[in-house]
Amino acid sequence: MTSSPTPTSYPAVWGSDIGAADPRVAAPRVAGERETLAAFLDWHRRTLELKCAGLTAEQLSDRAVPPSALSLRGLVRHLSGVERWWFRMQFAGEQVPMLYYSDDDPDQDFDRLDGDFAEEVAVWRAECQRSREIVAEATSLDDTATGFATGGPISLRWVMLHVLADYARHNGHADLLRERIDGRTGV
Repeated sequence: MTSSPTPTSYPAVWGSDIGAADPRVAAPRVAGERETLAAFLDWHRRTLELKCAGLTAEQLSDRAVPPSALSLRGLVRHLSGVERWWFRMQFAGEQVPMLYYSDDDPDQDFDRLDGDFAEEVAVWRAECQRSREIVAEATSLDDTATGFATGGPISLRWVMLHVLADYARHNGHADLLRERIDGRTGV
């Protein structure tokens, strides 16, 4: 990633492999549960990247399906917060601030699209990496933590499935947004 992308295009952030047949790594068809869940989660993370690839900053911020406030940029910001909330804060118990959220402005992940998108991508990638580390450090998918917002124990398995479901849902949104922006469908 370059340190200073142009204000209207971010090819160094997302790359330009959208023309490839399918640059994502397929999940193994026969593997253990942890490996399978991690692979599907990474597949969905990569899908989000591909949905954003090759677009300008303006296109990434386009709320292409009115009256919804959803945008591809908002989805990146939102899913950064999802990664941090579930893996770091709820499961690992890390004392880190919320991303793109405050009690006074709870929807800033979608509503406030100012700032440097390249920095937001770097935050998202760092959150994904920290989530992978937390999964790798756990002894089992049955490891539990008492998330302060869950009211009881949650297992790593539950966290991984919950985040995977969140990505799957939002990648569906990303499909519609991307098609509306430039007609691109598929990967």
